[in-house]
Amino acid sequence: MKIALIAAAGNAGSRILAELVSRGHHVTAIVRDTAKVPPREGVTVVEGDGNQPAALAKLLTGHDAVISAAKFLHVKPENLIEAVRASGVTRYLVVGGAGSLTTADGTLEMDSPRFPAHVKPESGEGVRFLALLQASPDLEWSFLSPSRFFGPGERTGKFRLGTDQMLFDDSGTSKISMEDYAIALVDELEQGAHIRQRFTVGY
Repeated sequence: MKIALIAAAGNAGSRILAELVSRGHHVTAIVRDTAKVPPREGVTVVEGDGNQPAALAKLLTGHDAVISAAKFLHVKPENLIEAVRASGVTRYLVVGGAGSLTTADGTLEMDSPRFPAHVKPESGEGVRFLALLQASPDLEWSFLSPSRFFGPGERTGKFRLGTDQMLFDDSGTSKISMEDYAIALVDELEQGAHIRQRFTVGY
């Protein structure tokens, strides 16, 4: 497929880019600084800003799907949704956040007393992003929330999927590597098992 990947140079975006290329997809990597994405076969690197929806829409036009890996506080969700809608692309996958997941008692993760205060603004925007997508029936969106601990690690290919409740491993830890997260996201791109749904991935 021909995929537009917004924020392809970030921690999550770079791993999603690698996973897409490894599966033979052709990627337009949209970044603010093109020097941050090394040249490679199957990748076209272009400069773009998610907060300029009209210009971004032109970059997205003609793709089979759009993936956004932008931080919620860096790019307004409204601008991204507007750009995707204006581009005519209907399939839209978003790198979500863990703060909008619920814990076992039904509490939002971001409302937990142990949730770091400095992360709340980002998580709050993620909650708002999800709500905006849920009010966008014209888009075939998917919002993939990682587990609580989400960072660089190993690509194992062994993980579980869930819906709105946070996943925990046998030790009681909620985590997923960015490499395995990328597998789950590209699986969703190819299989379309969670269209107009939020889901999560963890060990």
